[in-house]
Amino acid sequence: MATEHVRDPEGTRAAILQHAESLVATRGLKVSLADVAKAAGVSKSGLLHHFASRNALLCAVADHGMRAFIDDVVRDVDPGDREPGARLRAYVRTLCGGSARAMALFSPTTLSNGIIAVPGMKPLLEADADWWRDFFAADGLSVEHVLVVRHAAEGIAAASAVEPYLRDTERRVARDALLALTHRAISW
Repeated sequence: MATEHVRDPEGTRAAILQHAESLVATRGLKVSLADVAKAAGVSKSGLLHHFASRNALLCAVADHGMRAFIDDVVRDVDPGDREPGARLRAYVRTLCGGSARAMALFSPTTLSNGIIAVPGMKPLLEADADWWRDFFAADGLSVEHVLVVRHAAEGIAAASAVEPYLRDTERRVARDALLALTHRAISW
């Protein structure tokens, strides 16, 4: 009896995204469609069935990563924390807590590889930036407070990806200092 091959378009798409994310994190934007297809176990034409072009795949990878990161931060918001800054504390914990996804998203390979130049990427990044502005605007802290702590946390995540510049113990010390800043009513 012949074994029937069952197609799973969603599973195939997820596998392609997973392998593309991994390759982009290690190789940057220079990753080829052929390499992604091989890693995902699909043909290049199979990959192109799900993503019409290399740029479409890169945009999908970025969008998937940004959405997953949002989910991680939102999941980390403590529902019992009613003090202003609860959202910012979740952001700091996610970025500076050793999350592999967060560190990959903010790694120098990801950030410095010209991602904004990918056609179709700028609107995705603008929408993500607007989402975060709205998210933090409802947090009860000043814009200045959020900007300083938020971007410091992003820098810590980026530095954590390139040891020996920031050791794990130093990352924890910096995380704790940033968390303390989210509890203080500092006049900027």
